[in-house]
Amino acid sequence: MIAAELDAPTDLEGWDGRQLHELRRARGLTLKELSLASGLSIGLLSQLERGISAPTIRSLQAVCRALQIPPSWFFQAREGTDDGEQSIIVRRGRGRVMAFSDDFRKELVTPDLSGALEGLLVTIEPGGSSGPKPYHHAGEEMGYVLSGEMELWVEEVRHHLRTGDSFRFRSERPHRFANPGTRPAQVLWIVTPPFY
Repeated sequence: MIAAELDAPTDLEGWDGRQLHELRRARGLTLKELSLASGLSIGLLSQLERGISAPTIRSLQAVCRALQIPPSWFFQAREGTDDGEQSIIVRRGRGRVMAFSDDFRKELVTPDLSGALEGLLVTIEPGGSSGPKPYHHAGEEMGYVLSGEMELWVEEVRHHLRTGDSFRFRSERPHRFANPGTRPAQVLWIVTPPFY
């Protein structure tokens, strides 16, 4: 059983299809491309995005596998925020969380993915990393190390950053990161256009 299946909610009443639409657009995927990646029909995906239908557990898992996110991404409550604030404010500890492994997690600190940028609070555990292979995507990103230390590779160049250091680079350049320290590192990471 994969991790996405373990995290699947049992109640899909809270489904908000706009989140799927925003995430798909942020990834630069068409409905057809997401359909091919997930094995779901374009019609069903369109209905899910428009909120006409709520996903089944199986269709939710297929979408999440294709987008490489946990199902809980779509169902994390934004408690403590009234309707007038939801498009503007994210209260402390209320951002949607993506836990990629025990090594690192990303918390969305912007309200959603509909704007021109996304803000993430990235926590990298000691010895944690984004993996041995670099990745790349369209856009630009910058970060500020709030605490701890991290190594950032942009192409083949390694940069060692500590608390108070910052960075910026074009996201098309292959990059990866790691925490060589003995305590967790926290980085405020801004990406434009939104990627997650």
